[in-house]
Amino acid sequence: MKIKYLLPVVVLSLASCSLKDEKTNHSKAGLEGTWRLLSAATIENGKTRVIDFSGDLKMLKIINGTHFAFLKHSLNPKDSTNFDAGGGRYTFAGDDYTEYLDFYKDKNWEGKTFKFKVTFSGDTLIQKGVEKVEKANVDRIIIEKYIKEKP
Repeated sequence: MKIKYLLPVVVLSLASCSLKDEKTNHSKAGLEGTWRLLSAATIENGKTRVIDFSGDLKMLKIINGTHFAFLKHSLNPKDSTNFDAGGGRYTFAGDDYTEYLDFYKDKNWEGKTFKFKVTFSGDTLIQKGVEKVEKANVDRIIIEKYIKEKP
């Protein structure tokens, strides 16, 4: 008789553990992969500038278990100058995503830490934070919207 009442408790306990683990794993596993930038907004001195990446520009961010890298270039075959790349280590906890830019073409940016809040909605990631690099005279808010690339 006691087993009859114990079974639902055990099933609910296992289900709740499973849901907690799935959510935790989804957060970390959900961050890792290849992301294509859809749009990037910068807010600087009260002015907002939005760049749409559905045209001639393409940018990817690749995130693995310990590092990130980004690559941006023009899809225009006549434009070989519009290229940008960088990367480094990162940490991720909850919705706090921090990038440590170890590699970048502009040495003023190297060694800087950038803190972001991230949100996920299906296969979309939104990253919002502050880029502040005194030597480059940069102090702005950025909001980037990515979609996860399919394997």
